Amino acid sequence: MKKHNFNSGPSILPKSVMQQAAEAVIEFNNTGLSILEIGHRTSFFMEVMEEARALVKELMQLDDSYDVLFLHGGATTQFMQIPMNLLDSDETAAYCDDGVWGSKAIKEASLFGKASVVASSKDKGYTYINKGFSVPADAKYLHITSNNTVEGTQYFAAPDVSVPLIADMSSDIFSRQLDFSKYSLIYAGAQKNMGAAGVNVVVVKKEILGKIKRPIPAIMDYQKHIEAGSLMNTPPVFAVYVALLTLRWIKASGGLAEMERSSIEKSSLLYNTIDALPQFTCKVAVEDRSRMNAVFFLNDSSLEAPFLDLCKQEGMVGVKGYRTVGGIRVSMYNALPLESVVAFTDLMKHFAEKK
Repeated sequence: MKKHNFNSGPSILPKSVMQQAAEAVIEFNNTGLSILEIGHRTSFFMEVMEEARALVKELMQLDDSYDVLFLHGGATTQFMQIPMNLLDSDETAAYCDDGVWGSKAIKEASLFGKASVVASSKDKGYTYINKGFSVPADAKYLHITSNNTVEGTQYFAAPDVSVPLIADMSSDIFSRQLDFSKYSLIYAGAQKNMGAAGVNVVVVKKEILGKIKRPIPAIMDYQKHIEAGSLMNTPPVFAVYVALLTLRWIKASGGLAEMERSSIEKSSLLYNTIDALPQFTCKVAVEDRSRMNAVFFLNDSSLEAPFLDLCKQEGMVGVKGYRTVGGIRVSMYNALPLESVVAFTDLMKHFAEKK
């Protein structure tokens, strides 16, 4: 049976990337060594790291005022590493509370300074994105989560603010064209759109660093990592290599323009199907519906278990909603083929006809 991988992360990877990664586990680039056993300071791996960093900047069309880091810890580590590097204890940072991950980032930031919530959609169960809010002029930065994986919402325009803008792009990075120069810091776990779990990318405008009074442990200091070219300690070598392969695949497939076109096609098909079938409903505001993670429900909750059982029988993997939200969640990352969304929407129609 063909499997359709809708997992929210770790998630589907391009087949060509998996094939190349598998081959590199046996032998990497005719070196006689596995990618798992090459030294991280050898020319073999340093070339991987430099190409990966260069591709990130190329795809984002960023100049040398930015640097790219590949770091341990996943995006969650950045919840505390960002304020540790940018926020003194007597200063304020602005945060948008649009869901689970934004809430966690606020909690961590409050350990280092004041985290001021300038916008929240909690009042309506995180089913929309705030717009038109104001940010205090003395805020050190504004932090947003550009795509909310759990709740199924997404920012389609960057907030227009006069302070440095920071975005957790873990679940929509490299899925669309943006003016990335509007952001002073972007971070993302790799395991959704750009590789395997175990590494996160940080893209930072260097001018925002080095301005706090607090001493920073060396391993948490962005400037130290920049100086070391992301080789301050042993990086997650294999995960960086898979990220490189995925970045190459994105570029070869048509870049961010093609990722965006495909994303619109897949998500439009799914949302149009949800809206056309009375058995299903999406509570997210139409203008804020995520192209990456569609979160929706059966109007008759007693039908949810039978529907999920049918999905399992038909090879639809990873469609059960997040544990605190419930319902159905269909993740449509870059590597997911249109045919998988077609198969899922056909299944929805079949189920609706029977019920």
